[in-house]
Parts: sequence; structure tokens; C-alpha cells
Amino acid sequence: IDAINSYYKTANANVHRGVHYLSEKATNAYEAARQTVADFIHAENKSSIVFTRGTTEAINLVANGFAKKVLQAGDEILLTELEHHSNIVPWQLACEQSGAKIKVIPINTDTGELELTHLDSLLTPKTKLLSINYISNAIGTINPIKHIISAARTKNIPVLIDGAQAMPHTSVDVLDLDCDFFAFSGHKCFGPTGIGALYAKKHWLDALPPYQGGGEMITQVSFETAQYHQAPYKFEAGTPNIAGAIGLATALNYLQQLDIKKIETYESSLRNYAEDQLKTLSNYKIIGSTKNKASVISFLHAYIHPHDIGTILDTENIAIRAGHHCAMPLMNKLQVPATVRASLCFYNTEEEIDQLINGLKQAEEIFS
Repeated sequence: IDAINSYYKTANANVHRGVHYLSEKATNAYEAARQTVADFIHAENKSSIVFTRGTTEAINLVANGFAKKVLQAGDEILLTELEHHSNIVPWQLACEQSGAKIKVIPINTDTGELELTHLDSLLTPKTKLLSINYISNAIGTINPIKHIISAARTKNIPVLIDGAQAMPHTSVDVLDLDCDFFAFSGHKCFGPTGIGALYAKKHWLDALPPYQGGGEMITQVSFETAQYHQAPYKFEAGTPNIAGAIGLATALNYLQQLDIKKIETYESSLRNYAEDQLKTLSNYKIIGSTKNKASVISFLHAYIHPHDIGTILDTENIAIRAGHHCAMPLMNKLQVPATVRASLCFYNTEEEIDQLINGLKQAEEIFS
């Protein structure tokens, strides 16, 4: 918040546009933020980072480019049953434009894990992209990303990672992962809303067409044609979210100071404690039994609707999410309309989990 206020107080000007002091100061801060993002995810350089409004726009950017330049009728996009709508709907739109179709890696409904025995047969010469989340926002499953990417690599299939849920909970190294694209959102890692980024390998940034047109993303314009800037700027049409980028960089610098391994260990212990406490309540059922899970617990009550549980907990100042979590195909596979989701982070405590459990007991008393 201080970083955003400082920008508006001391450097409120557009970037890459002017030679005056304020524009230069804003441009330097904006480009320093791009470098911070690159450093945080271990990208090769800052020119591989495109600022977006978040994971959703980043995936739409790639899907739009694939629809225009890569996909043809009969081609396939491979997704999983764990995906957020933001990694489903953009590909539906791309398939509508190109005549391609979506294939899906199924999950085991008991464990919440992907059925990877199907992976090799689903990766075919028709597969033009595998797009998969790192961690399920709905049930917390951590996918074996490196194994999956390696399988796609053997068949020269590019991979996009929806990294929205991974950023604050685990170390991200796009070079080590060897993914072609990696998308994330600022608000998931304690930054502002309305800002995020897309990492992409250089040959893809060069090959894909602009997602939007306007100022900044061009070098020459006439009424007949336009020449586009080099990446990443050809994907950043118009006035960007300068303050958001600066706020995001500040949040990432904060996270960079923390020990991610300690965070993973602490959050895992919190999740284990919460799951153990939930299991003492006879009418509550946890969704997904895999041990390879982030600090997310999705659960159901035998007869109380998740929305009712959420409303009751809210009266106790306990904030959970109740609903389909923008993962309706997953809910359909699980044959449930919605779940209750408690999301834990390193600032949470066992005492807060105890409050959650007491609130769940109260909900049951009210509906008994």
C-alpha cells in the first residue's frame, strides 16, 4: 500500500511515453518490477515477462495466440479435471475459433489425484498444448508438474502452467520446470488485484500475435498497417497498471525475504492439524485424501449446504469460501454442488483452526 501511494504521490505518469522526470521515474519503477517478477520465478530475463491483469488474462493471451497461429481443425488441447474455469473457458473459445477440441486427464475421485496412467495415451500428435494447474484451488492437490512436463517434452508438446495457487506456497523456478508458459496473479501472493504476469519462452513470445492493439505495443502505424514492438511490449497495449506492477514487486520482495521451505513445513503442519480436528466431527467429510496437498481443505457436511455453513461461520468472523470455486467440472465429477473450503497460510495459527472447528460444531447444532 505504501509503495502504491508513493507511486501516485511522486511518479504518477505514463511509462515508456515521455522524456520528462515523472515519466522516466515511473518507467524505471515499472521495468524494475518486471525484473523482480523475473527474478522471483527464476526466468532467464525480464523480456520473458508480460504484465497482465492476472492469471485469467495471461491464459487468454496464450489461447488467443494459439487460436490465430497454431490450432487447426482436429487439433487437441489437453487439460485436466482439476482446472479452474480460467484454464477451461479460454480454450473453449480458442477451439470454437479453430475447430480444435479439448481432451481431459481424469482424476481419482477418492484421492483427488490425476489418473496419470492415461497421460501417455492422451498426449498424441494432435496435442498442440498441455495446460494444467500447478495446485488445485478447489481441493489443494499438488500436481507432479515436473513429471507431467517431462512426459509432454518427449513428444515435443508445449506446456502452460496455471501457477496462481503455487506462488505463495512453494518455490517456483520456470527454468527448472522447463515449462513454455507460466501464469500467475498478484493478489494470490499478497499483492494488489488486477495485476499478474505471464512468463513465456522467447520463441513463443516472438511467434504469437498481439492479444490487443493500441498505444505502446507499436513502432509504426498507418491507416493501412502497423509494425509491432518486440516482446514483451507487443502484448501490453495501452496504459498498463503501473501502480499494480509496483505493488506486486513489493509483495514479491517481501516473500523473497522469507524461507519458503519453512513456510511449506508450517503450512503442512497447519493443514494436518485442521484435517485431524475435522475428522473428529462425525458428519464432516474431507474431499481428497492425497498427502501431496497444499494448505487447502475442501470438505462437506452430510446434510448442511456449504453456503449455510459459510453464512454461520461469517457470524463468528471466520472467513471461508463456499461454492464451486470456479471449478464446476470438478464438482460435477465429484457429484457435489459445492464444498466448504478453508484456505490456510503462514499467518494462520492452530488457535484459528480451533475457532473454525467450534464454528462448524455450532453450525451442526443450529441444523440439528
